Amino acid sequence: MTLRLVQNAGKLSVSELAERLGVSEMTVRRDLNALESQGLLRRVHGGAVPVRARDEGGGFLARRDWQAATKDRLGEVVAAMIEPGTRVLLDAGTTTVHVAEHLVERAPLTVAVLSLQAAQVLADKPGIELLVVGGRSRPGERSLVGPLATSTLESLSFDCFVMSIGGVHAERGWTEFSLDDAAVKQVGLVQAARAVVVADATKLGVRAFSRVAPLSAAGAFVTDAAAEDAQTHPNGPQTLQALRESGVEVHLA
Repeated sequence: MTLRLVQNAGKLSVSELAERLGVSEMTVRRDLNALESQGLLRRVHGGAVPVRARDEGGGFLARRDWQAATKDRLGEVVAAMIEPGTRVLLDAGTTTVHVAEHLVERAPLTVAVLSLQAAQVLADKPGIELLVVGGRSRPGERSLVGPLATSTLESLSFDCFVMSIGGVHAERGWTEFSLDDAAVKQVGLVQAARAVVVADATKLGVRAFSRVAPLSAAGAFVTDAAAEDAQTHPNGPQTLQALRESGVEVHLA
């Protein structure tokens, strides 16, 4: 998410990034150092600038390896919540690819996917009945969006929707940066009996562009244990409290 903000806005200071993300300046500096080491941005005095324009390589591929170990823990926890025989709708995103990898262990399952990356992970796996939801592949993300995707979802019913999210805000609820992705998520929430949202702790307190739904729309939220650390994630404890008050089960990995 730090990379996305820098790419979209150009030069941003550390303090501006910390305010927009709802995290500490120390967390931002750590993220910037890691992204610079990957050649994705350049550190300047007090902030950072992108080293290339946002393109397909700056989307999913740029974020794929960021916090990979954390995302894998989250994926394992989410998959353990899925009972064999379940009909699952799996959202797009880097974290949900890790969920897909662990879902293989929960077969037999019927899994409808909203991303080409998850489809590749689950294709031809024993015990997995794979459905690839139609739609337009969003450049850089390869998430399946648009009227074809939403109309397909409206014709199906699911036991569980595993939803990724761009931001989790105490007042605004579940929010997303892309209008297209938000529209697909809204339909997925309606068509599923239960929703499990998964996101790393950096998403807590973030108010993204498009509101998806109130916090109460989900039954469970899975994030990493760092969300409870107010020093690294100032809005973490407050957001977790808002989730619990909204009746959402919070699971820390």
